[in-house]
Amino acid sequence: MIRTSLAVLALLAGSPLLAQQSTPTPQPTVAVPAEEGLSGSVSDESDWQDLGIAIPAFATNADVPTATSAGSTGALGYSLAQVITANLKNNGLFKPVGPDSLPRPAFEEVRTPSFDTWSGRSAEMLVQGFVRPGDGDQLLVGCYLYDVALKQQLASAAWQVAPGDWRRAAHKCSDMVYARLSGESPFFDSRIAYIAETGPKDRRMKRLAIMDSDGANHRYLTTGQTTALTPRYSPDYKSILYLSYFNGQPRIYIYDLERGSQRLLLQSQNPLFAPRWSPDGKWVLYSMAVAGNTDIYKMPASGGAAVRLTDTPGIDIGGSFSPDGSRIVFESDRSGSQQVYVMNADGSGQKRISFFGGRAATPEWSPRGDQIAFTHIAGNLRIAVMGPGGGELRYLTDSWQDEAPTWAPNGRIIQFFRTARGSGKASLWQVDLTGRNERRLQTPVDGSDPAWGPLRP
Repeated sequence: MIRTSLAVLALLAGSPLLAQQSTPTPQPTVAVPAEEGLSGSVSDESDWQDLGIAIPAFATNADVPTATSAGSTGALGYSLAQVITANLKNNGLFKPVGPDSLPRPAFEEVRTPSFDTWSGRSAEMLVQGFVRPGDGDQLLVGCYLYDVALKQQLASAAWQVAPGDWRRAAHKCSDMVYARLSGESPFFDSRIAYIAETGPKDRRMKRLAIMDSDGANHRYLTTGQTTALTPRYSPDYKSILYLSYFNGQPRIYIYDLERGSQRLLLQSQNPLFAPRWSPDGKWVLYSMAVAGNTDIYKMPASGGAAVRLTDTPGIDIGGSFSPDGSRIVFESDRSGSQQVYVMNADGSGQKRISFFGGRAATPEWSPRGDQIAFTHIAGNLRIAVMGPGGGELRYLTDSWQDEAPTWAPNGRIIQFFRTARGSGKASLWQVDLTGRNERRLQTPVDGSDPAWGPLRP
Protein backbone atom coordinates (compact mmCIF):
# COMPACT_ATOMS: atom_id res chain seq x y z
CA MET A 1 0.00 0.00 0.00
CA ILE A 2 1.23 3.48 -0.87
CA ARG A 3 -0.33 6.55 0.68
CA THR A 4 -0.48 9.98 -0.88
CA SER A 5 0.24 12.29 1.99
CA LEU A 6 -1.21 15.55 3.16
CA ALA A 7 2.45 16.31 2.98
CA VAL A 8 1.43 17.58 -0.47
CA LEU A 9 -0.15 20.54 1.28
CA ALA A 10 2.72 20.89 3.67
CA LEU A 11 5.19 20.77 0.84
CA LEU A 12 3.41 23.59 -0.89
CA ALA A 13 3.10 25.63 2.25
CA GLY A 14 6.44 25.19 3.94
CA SER A 15 9.66 23.26 4.26
CA PRO A 16 10.09 19.50 3.80
CA LEU A 17 10.19 19.28 7.61
CA LEU A 18 6.50 20.14 7.75
CA ALA A 19 5.64 17.23 5.53
CA GLN A 20 6.48 14.71 8.24
CA GLN A 21 3.82 16.17 10.52
CA SER A 22 0.90 15.67 8.14
CA THR A 23 -1.86 13.06 8.05
CA PRO A 24 -2.12 10.67 5.05
CA THR A 25 -5.02 11.03 2.64
CA PRO A 26 -5.77 9.33 -0.70
CA GLN A 27 -6.03 12.49 -2.78
CA PRO A 28 -4.70 13.20 -6.30
CA THR A 29 -1.04 14.07 -6.29
CA VAL A 30 -0.70 16.78 -8.92
CA ALA A 31 -0.95 20.08 -7.09
CA VAL A 32 -0.84 22.64 -9.90
CA PRO A 33 -3.78 23.32 -12.28
CA ALA A 34 -3.05 21.84 -15.70
CA GLU A 35 -3.89 25.00 -17.60
CA GLU A 36 -0.91 26.78 -16.10
CA GLY A 37 1.67 24.49 -17.63
CA LEU A 38 2.51 22.75 -20.84
CA SER A 39 0.03 20.61 -22.68
CA GLY A 40 0.07 18.30 -25.64
CA SER A 41 -0.58 14.81 -26.86
CA VAL A 42 1.67 11.81 -27.19
CA SER A 43 0.42 11.41 -30.73
CA ASP A 44 1.60 14.78 -31.99
CA GLU A 45 5.17 15.83 -32.66
CA SER A 46 5.35 19.11 -30.80
CA ASP A 47 8.63 20.48 -29.57
CA TRP A 48 7.77 19.68 -25.96
CA GLN A 49 8.58 16.04 -26.70
CA ASP A 50 12.27 16.98 -26.80
CA LEU A 51 12.26 18.72 -23.44
CA GLY A 52 15.51 18.32 -21.53
CA ILE A 53 14.74 17.25 -17.97
CA ALA A 54 17.39 17.23 -15.23
CA ILE A 55 16.79 14.63 -12.50
CA PRO A 56 19.48 14.79 -9.80
CA ALA A 57 19.64 12.37 -6.87
CA PHE A 58 16.95 13.09 -4.29
CA ALA A 59 18.18 14.91 -1.19
CA THR A 60 17.89 13.72 2.39
CA ASN A 61 18.16 15.47 5.74
CA ALA A 62 20.17 12.59 7.22
CA ASP A 63 21.82 9.59 5.61
CA VAL A 64 20.35 6.81 7.77
CA PRO A 65 19.80 3.08 7.14
CA THR A 66 16.49 1.92 5.63
CA ALA A 67 14.86 -1.47 5.23
CA THR A 68 14.79 -1.05 1.43
CA SER A 69 16.82 -2.95 -1.12
CA ALA A 70 18.44 0.37 -2.11
CA GLY A 71 20.28 0.95 1.20
CA SER A 72 20.43 4.17 3.23
CA THR A 73 18.30 7.24 2.58
CA GLY A 74 21.23 8.71 0.67
CA ALA A 75 21.54 5.68 -1.61
CA LEU A 76 17.77 5.49 -1.92
CA GLY A 77 17.64 9.11 -3.14
CA TYR A 78 20.03 8.15 -5.91
CA SER A 79 18.00 5.05 -6.84
CA LEU A 80 14.73 7.01 -6.93
CA ALA A 81 16.24 9.44 -9.44
CA GLN A 82 17.55 6.50 -11.49
CA VAL A 83 14.10 4.89 -11.76
CA ILE A 84 12.43 8.21 -12.69
CA THR A 85 15.09 8.90 -15.33
CA ALA A 86 14.68 5.43 -16.86
CA ASN A 87 10.87 5.75 -16.91
CA LEU A 88 10.89 9.08 -18.72
CA LYS A 89 13.69 8.05 -21.07
CA ASN A 90 12.15 4.71 -22.05
CA ASN A 91 8.89 6.45 -22.79
CA GLY A 92 10.70 8.10 -25.69
CA LEU A 93 9.02 11.47 -25.28
CA PHE A 94 11.55 13.40 -23.19
CA LYS A 95 15.29 13.79 -22.86
CA PRO A 96 15.96 13.17 -19.18
CA VAL A 97 19.47 13.42 -17.75
CA GLY A 98 20.65 12.18 -14.38
CA PRO A 99 21.53 11.44 -11.73
CA ASP A 100 25.08 10.24 -12.54
CA SER A 101 26.19 13.45 -14.23
CA LEU A 102 24.33 15.91 -12.02
CA PRO A 103 25.10 17.50 -8.62
CA ARG A 104 22.83 16.38 -5.78
CA PRO A 105 20.95 19.34 -4.27
CA ALA A 106 21.09 19.97 -0.56
CA PHE A 107 17.98 19.16 1.45
CA GLU A 108 17.26 22.87 1.88
CA GLU A 109 17.42 23.45 -1.90
CA VAL A 110 14.61 21.04 -2.77
CA ARG A 111 11.99 23.79 -2.63
CA THR A 112 14.30 26.62 -3.68
CA PRO A 113 16.34 25.32 -6.60
CA SER A 114 19.15 27.34 -8.15
CA PHE A 115 17.49 27.97 -11.50
CA ASP A 116 20.55 29.75 -12.91
CA THR A 117 22.68 26.67 -12.21
CA TRP A 118 20.25 24.36 -14.00
CA SER A 119 19.75 26.82 -16.85
CA GLY A 120 23.53 26.80 -17.30
CA ARG A 121 23.29 23.04 -17.77
CA SER A 122 20.69 23.52 -20.54
CA ALA A 123 17.94 21.95 -18.44
CA GLU A 124 14.47 23.09 -19.45
CA MET A 125 12.70 21.15 -16.70
CA LEU A 126 13.95 20.05 -13.29
CA VAL A 127 12.72 17.13 -11.19
CA GLN A 128 14.12 16.99 -7.69
CA GLY A 129 12.91 15.72 -4.38
CA PHE A 130 13.77 14.30 -1.01
CA VAL A 131 13.58 11.05 0.93
CA ARG A 132 13.50 10.82 4.70
CA PRO A 133 12.18 8.53 7.44
CA GLY A 134 8.39 8.63 7.90
CA ASP A 135 6.12 7.07 10.51
CA GLY A 136 7.43 3.80 11.96
CA ASP A 137 9.53 2.07 9.32
CA GLN A 138 7.79 4.04 6.56
CA LEU A 139 9.61 6.39 4.20
CA LEU A 140 8.47 9.82 3.07
CA VAL A 141 9.32 10.70 -0.53
CA GLY A 142 8.69 14.18 -1.95
CA CYS A 143 8.82 15.10 -5.65
CA TYR A 144 8.87 18.53 -7.33
CA LEU A 145 8.67 19.53 -10.99
CA TYR A 146 10.06 22.94 -11.98
CA ASP A 147 10.09 24.93 -15.22
CA VAL A 148 13.67 26.22 -15.25
CA ALA A 149 13.13 28.98 -17.83
CA LEU A 150 10.07 30.33 -16.04
CA LYS A 151 11.67 29.71 -12.62
CA GLN A 152 8.35 28.27 -11.56
CA GLN A 153 7.13 25.17 -9.73
CA LEU A 154 4.67 23.22 -11.90
CA ALA A 155 3.70 20.35 -9.61
CA SER A 156 4.59 18.66 -6.34
CA ALA A 157 3.50 15.64 -4.35
CA ALA A 158 4.65 13.35 -1.54
CA TRP A 159 4.00 9.73 -0.64
CA GLN A 160 4.52 7.70 2.49
CA VAL A 161 5.58 4.21 1.48
CA ALA A 162 6.58 0.93 3.09
CA PRO A 163 10.21 -0.02 2.45
CA GLY A 164 9.19 -2.70 -0.03
CA ASP A 165 7.22 -0.14 -2.06
CA TRP A 166 9.96 2.48 -2.53
CA ARG A 167 9.99 1.99 -6.34
CA ARG A 168 6.29 2.87 -6.41
CA ALA A 169 7.16 6.35 -5.11
CA ALA A 170 9.49 6.74 -8.12
CA HIS A 171 6.72 5.56 -10.45
CA LYS A 172 4.24 7.98 -8.84
CA CYS A 173 6.73 10.82 -9.32
CA SER A 174 7.22 9.76 -12.96
CA ASP A 175 3.45 9.71 -13.42
CA MET A 176 3.16 13.21 -11.98
CA VAL A 177 5.82 14.56 -14.36
CA TYR A 178 4.44 12.71 -17.40
CA ALA A 179 0.86 13.84 -16.77
CA ARG A 180 1.87 17.45 -16.12
CA LEU A 181 4.04 17.79 -19.22
CA SER A 182 2.08 15.69 -21.72
CA GLY A 183 -1.47 16.45 -20.60
CA GLU A 184 -2.12 12.69 -20.77
CA SER A 185 -3.16 10.25 -18.06
CA PRO A 186 -0.27 8.45 -16.34
CA PHE A 187 0.69 4.78 -16.53
CA PHE A 188 4.06 4.10 -14.86
CA ASP A 189 2.59 2.86 -11.55
CA SER A 190 0.95 -0.17 -13.12
CA ARG A 191 1.71 -3.87 -13.49
CA ILE A 192 1.90 -6.37 -16.33
CA ALA A 193 0.95 -10.05 -16.33
CA TYR A 194 2.32 -12.32 -19.02
CA ILE A 195 3.24 -15.91 -19.89
CA ALA A 196 6.88 -16.80 -19.18
CA GLU A 197 8.13 -19.43 -21.64
CA THR A 198 11.07 -21.85 -21.35
CA GLY A 199 12.10 -25.16 -22.92
CA PRO A 200 12.13 -26.63 -26.45
CA LYS A 201 9.76 -25.26 -29.08
CA ASP A 202 7.60 -28.41 -29.10
CA ARG A 203 7.50 -28.74 -25.30
CA ARG A 204 7.33 -25.19 -23.99
CA MET A 205 6.78 -24.64 -20.27
CA LYS A 206 4.38 -21.71 -19.86
CA ARG A 207 4.10 -20.06 -16.45
CA LEU A 208 2.00 -17.16 -15.25
CA ALA A 209 4.20 -14.22 -14.19
CA ILE A 210 3.77 -10.57 -13.16
CA MET A 211 6.06 -7.53 -12.97
CA ASP A 212 6.04 -3.74 -12.71
CA SER A 213 5.51 -1.72 -15.89
CA ASP A 214 9.30 -1.31 -16.20
CA GLY A 215 10.03 -5.02 -15.69
CA ALA A 216 11.11 -4.77 -12.03
CA ASN A 217 9.73 -6.88 -9.16
CA HIS A 218 9.29 -9.88 -11.43
CA ARG A 219 7.47 -12.84 -9.88
CA TYR A 220 6.27 -16.24 -11.11
CA LEU A 221 2.78 -17.18 -9.91
CA THR A 222 2.56 -20.74 -11.24
CA THR A 223 5.11 -23.54 -11.38
CA GLY A 224 4.72 -24.60 -14.99
CA GLN A 225 3.33 -28.03 -14.11
CA THR A 226 0.25 -26.98 -16.05
CA THR A 227 0.25 -24.67 -19.07
CA ALA A 228 -0.97 -21.12 -18.38
CA LEU A 229 -2.37 -18.88 -21.11
CA THR A 230 -4.02 -15.48 -21.77
CA PRO A 231 -3.87 -13.74 -18.34
CA ARG A 232 -5.84 -10.59 -17.50
CA TYR A 233 -5.65 -8.40 -14.36
CA SER A 234 -8.94 -7.75 -12.59
CA PRO A 235 -10.04 -4.07 -12.56
CA ASP A 236 -9.31 -3.87 -8.78
CA TYR A 237 -5.83 -5.46 -9.13
CA LYS A 238 -6.69 -8.15 -6.60
CA SER A 239 -6.70 -11.12 -8.94
CA ILE A 240 -5.71 -12.47 -12.34
CA LEU A 241 -7.96 -14.40 -14.71
CA TYR A 242 -6.22 -16.98 -16.85
CA LEU A 243 -6.66 -20.17 -18.84
CA SER A 244 -4.89 -23.38 -17.82
CA TYR A 245 -4.63 -26.89 -19.20
CA PHE A 246 -4.58 -29.69 -16.60
CA ASN A 247 -4.13 -33.19 -18.06
CA GLY A 248 -5.21 -31.78 -21.38
CA GLN A 249 -8.44 -30.36 -19.95
CA PRO A 250 -9.01 -26.59 -20.20
CA ARG A 251 -9.84 -24.67 -17.04
CA ILE A 252 -10.41 -21.01 -16.26
CA TYR A 253 -8.90 -19.91 -12.94
CA ILE A 254 -9.02 -16.71 -10.90
CA TYR A 255 -5.71 -16.25 -9.05
CA ASP A 256 -6.01 -14.29 -5.77
CA LEU A 257 -2.88 -12.10 -5.56
CA GLU A 258 -3.31 -11.21 -1.88
CA ARG A 259 -3.73 -14.80 -0.69
CA GLY A 260 -1.53 -16.47 -3.30
CA SER A 261 -4.28 -18.98 -4.01
CA GLN A 262 -6.65 -19.61 -6.90
CA ARG A 263 -10.17 -20.83 -7.45
CA LEU A 264 -11.55 -22.75 -10.38
CA LEU A 265 -14.17 -20.71 -12.25
CA LEU A 266 -14.91 -23.09 -15.11
CA GLN A 267 -13.74 -26.42 -16.50
CA SER A 268 -15.05 -28.18 -19.57
CA GLN A 269 -14.51 -31.16 -21.82
CA ASN A 270 -14.72 -28.66 -24.67
CA PRO A 271 -11.86 -26.32 -25.61
CA LEU A 272 -11.98 -22.95 -23.82
CA PHE A 273 -10.31 -19.73 -24.97
CA ALA A 274 -9.39 -16.17 -24.00
CA PRO A 275 -11.20 -15.33 -20.69
CA ARG A 276 -11.68 -11.58 -20.18
CA TRP A 277 -13.07 -9.38 -17.37
CA SER A 278 -15.89 -6.90 -17.74
CA PRO A 279 -14.90 -3.33 -16.67
CA ASP A 280 -16.79 -3.69 -13.37
CA GLY A 281 -15.20 -7.08 -12.64
CA LYS A 282 -18.60 -8.77 -12.29
CA TRP A 283 -18.53 -10.77 -15.52
CA VAL A 284 -16.12 -12.99 -17.41
CA LEU A 285 -16.18 -13.45 -21.17
CA TYR A 286 -14.77 -16.61 -22.68
CA SER A 287 -15.04 -18.67 -25.85
CA MET A 288 -15.90 -22.36 -26.03
CA ALA A 289 -15.80 -24.77 -28.98
CA VAL A 290 -18.69 -27.23 -29.23
CA ALA A 291 -18.97 -29.66 -32.16
CA GLY A 292 -16.58 -27.61 -34.24
CA ASN A 293 -18.32 -24.31 -33.61
CA THR A 294 -16.78 -21.71 -31.28
CA ASP A 295 -18.94 -19.05 -29.64
CA ILE A 296 -18.51 -16.35 -27.01
CA TYR A 297 -20.13 -16.75 -23.59
CA LYS A 298 -20.56 -14.51 -20.55
CA MET A 299 -20.79 -15.77 -16.96
CA PRO A 300 -20.70 -14.17 -13.47
CA ALA A 301 -17.17 -13.85 -12.05
CA SER A 302 -18.53 -15.38 -8.84
CA GLY A 303 -19.64 -18.45 -10.81
CA GLY A 304 -23.01 -19.53 -12.13
CA ALA A 305 -24.86 -20.04 -15.36
CA ALA A 306 -23.33 -18.76 -18.58
CA VAL A 307 -25.10 -16.91 -21.38
CA ARG A 308 -24.13 -17.54 -25.00
CA LEU A 309 -23.63 -14.24 -26.84
CA THR A 310 -22.85 -15.47 -30.36
CA ASP A 311 -24.46 -18.28 -32.35
CA THR A 312 -23.08 -18.39 -35.87
CA PRO A 313 -21.15 -21.05 -37.84
CA GLY A 314 -17.39 -20.59 -37.46
CA ILE A 315 -15.05 -19.33 -34.77
CA ASP A 316 -16.09 -16.37 -32.58
CA ILE A 317 -13.36 -15.62 -30.07
CA GLY A 318 -11.40 -12.98 -28.17
CA GLY A 319 -14.08 -10.70 -26.69
CA SER A 320 -13.02 -7.39 -25.14
CA PHE A 321 -15.43 -4.96 -23.46
CA SER A 322 -15.59 -1.26 -24.26
CA PRO A 323 -14.60 0.87 -21.21
CA ASP A 324 -18.25 1.60 -20.35
CA GLY A 325 -19.16 -2.09 -20.60
CA SER A 326 -21.87 -1.46 -23.19
CA ARG A 327 -20.19 -3.17 -26.18
CA ILE A 328 -17.82 -6.02 -26.96
CA VAL A 329 -15.25 -6.28 -29.75
CA PHE A 330 -14.29 -9.77 -30.93
CA GLU A 331 -12.90 -11.69 -33.89
CA SER A 332 -14.86 -14.06 -36.09
CA ASP A 333 -14.30 -16.00 -39.32
CA ARG A 334 -18.02 -16.13 -40.16
CA SER A 335 -17.31 -14.20 -43.36
CA GLY A 336 -14.68 -16.70 -44.50
CA SER A 337 -11.60 -15.18 -42.81
CA GLN A 338 -10.71 -13.72 -39.42
CA GLN A 339 -12.19 -10.23 -39.08
CA VAL A 340 -13.09 -7.86 -36.25
CA TYR A 341 -16.71 -7.43 -35.15
CA VAL A 342 -18.52 -5.47 -32.44
CA MET A 343 -21.76 -6.29 -30.62
CA ASN A 344 -23.75 -4.98 -27.70
CA ALA A 345 -22.97 -6.48 -24.29
CA ASP A 346 -26.09 -8.69 -24.52
CA GLY A 347 -24.98 -10.13 -27.88
CA SER A 348 -27.32 -8.07 -30.04
CA GLY A 349 -26.29 -5.80 -32.92
CA GLN A 350 -23.35 -7.87 -34.21
CA LYS A 351 -21.52 -6.00 -36.94
CA ARG A 352 -18.26 -6.44 -38.85
CA ILE A 353 -15.97 -3.38 -38.73
CA SER A 354 -12.71 -4.48 -40.49
CA PHE A 355 -12.73 -4.15 -44.30
CA PHE A 356 -9.14 -3.36 -45.29
CA GLY A 357 -7.84 -6.64 -46.71
CA GLY A 358 -5.97 -9.45 -45.03
CA ARG A 359 -7.13 -10.86 -41.70
CA ALA A 360 -7.67 -9.15 -38.35
CA ALA A 361 -7.40 -10.85 -34.95
CA THR A 362 -6.97 -10.38 -31.15
CA PRO A 363 -8.84 -7.05 -30.87
CA GLU A 364 -8.70 -5.12 -27.60
CA TRP A 365 -10.63 -1.95 -26.82
CA SER A 366 -8.63 1.05 -25.58
CA PRO A 367 -9.35 2.13 -21.98
CA ARG A 368 -10.11 5.57 -23.45
CA GLY A 369 -12.69 4.04 -25.79
CA ASP A 370 -11.38 5.85 -28.86
CA GLN A 371 -9.34 3.06 -30.50
CA ILE A 372 -9.25 -0.69 -30.99
CA ALA A 373 -5.85 -2.38 -31.19
CA PHE A 374 -5.56 -5.63 -33.10
CA THR A 375 -3.23 -7.95 -35.02
CA HIS A 376 -3.37 -7.39 -38.77
CA ILE A 377 -2.36 -10.45 -40.78
CA ALA A 378 -1.35 -9.77 -44.38
CA GLY A 379 1.83 -11.74 -44.90
CA ASN A 380 3.49 -10.56 -41.71
CA LEU A 381 1.69 -10.02 -38.41
CA ARG A 382 1.63 -6.34 -37.44
CA ILE A 383 0.13 -4.35 -34.57
CA ALA A 384 -2.45 -1.84 -35.80
CA VAL A 385 -5.21 0.37 -34.44
CA MET A 386 -8.53 1.57 -35.82
CA GLY A 387 -11.51 3.54 -34.63
CA PRO A 388 -14.49 1.73 -33.03
CA GLY A 389 -16.32 2.12 -36.35
CA GLY A 390 -13.53 0.38 -38.27
CA GLY A 391 -11.98 3.41 -39.99
CA GLU A 392 -8.68 5.20 -39.51
CA LEU A 393 -6.46 2.10 -39.82
CA ARG A 394 -2.91 2.83 -38.67
CA TYR A 395 0.06 0.48 -38.34
CA LEU A 396 2.25 0.79 -35.27
CA THR A 397 4.81 -1.96 -35.94
CA ASP A 398 6.46 -3.47 -39.00
CA SER A 399 8.10 -6.73 -38.03
CA TRP A 400 7.69 -10.36 -38.95
CA GLN A 401 5.33 -11.58 -36.24
CA ASP A 402 3.85 -9.12 -33.72
CA GLU A 403 0.57 -10.01 -32.03
CA ALA A 404 -1.78 -9.83 -29.02
CA PRO A 405 -1.81 -6.06 -28.25
CA THR A 406 -2.80 -4.88 -24.77
CA TRP A 407 -3.25 -1.26 -23.70
CA ALA A 408 -1.49 0.74 -21.01
CA PRO A 409 -3.96 2.29 -18.54
CA ASN A 410 -3.65 5.68 -20.26
CA GLY A 411 -4.60 4.27 -23.68
CA ARG A 412 -1.51 5.73 -25.35
CA ILE A 413 1.02 2.88 -25.09
CA ILE A 414 0.52 -0.67 -26.39
CA GLN A 415 2.28 -3.83 -25.26
CA PHE A 416 2.51 -6.89 -27.51
CA PHE A 417 4.73 -9.90 -28.07
CA ARG A 418 7.10 -10.50 -30.95
CA THR A 419 8.18 -13.93 -32.20
CA ALA A 420 11.64 -14.15 -33.71
CA ARG A 421 11.95 -15.67 -37.16
CA GLY A 422 13.63 -19.10 -37.03
CA SER A 423 14.08 -19.60 -33.30
CA GLY A 424 10.42 -19.08 -32.41
CA LYS A 425 11.49 -17.20 -29.28
CA ALA A 426 8.92 -14.70 -28.03
CA SER A 427 9.62 -11.39 -26.28
CA LEU A 428 7.58 -8.47 -24.92
CA TRP A 429 7.60 -5.08 -26.63
CA GLN A 430 5.97 -1.69 -26.19
CA VAL A 431 5.12 1.00 -28.73
CA ASP A 432 3.23 4.27 -28.41
CA LEU A 433 0.50 5.50 -30.73
CA THR A 434 2.98 7.44 -32.85
CA GLY A 435 4.57 4.09 -33.77
CA ARG A 436 8.00 5.69 -33.23
CA ASN A 437 8.93 4.79 -29.68
CA GLU A 438 9.28 1.03 -29.81
CA ARG A 439 11.27 -0.79 -27.13
CA ARG A 440 11.74 -4.28 -25.73
CA LEU A 441 10.79 -5.01 -22.13
CA GLN A 442 13.39 -7.27 -20.56
CA THR A 443 12.13 -10.47 -18.91
CA PRO A 444 14.13 -13.29 -17.27
CA VAL A 445 12.94 -15.79 -19.91
CA ASP A 446 10.96 -15.62 -23.14
CA GLY A 447 7.56 -13.94 -22.80
CA SER A 448 4.19 -13.90 -24.59
CA ASP A 449 0.52 -12.98 -24.03
CA PRO A 450 1.08 -9.74 -22.08
CA ALA A 451 -1.79 -8.10 -20.19
CA TRP A 452 -1.41 -4.56 -18.86
CA GLY A 453 -3.33 -3.84 -15.68
CA PRO A 454 -4.97 -0.52 -14.71
CA LEU A 455 -3.21 2.28 -12.83
CA ARG A 456 -2.57 1.13 -9.26
CA PRO A 457 -4.64 2.78 -6.52
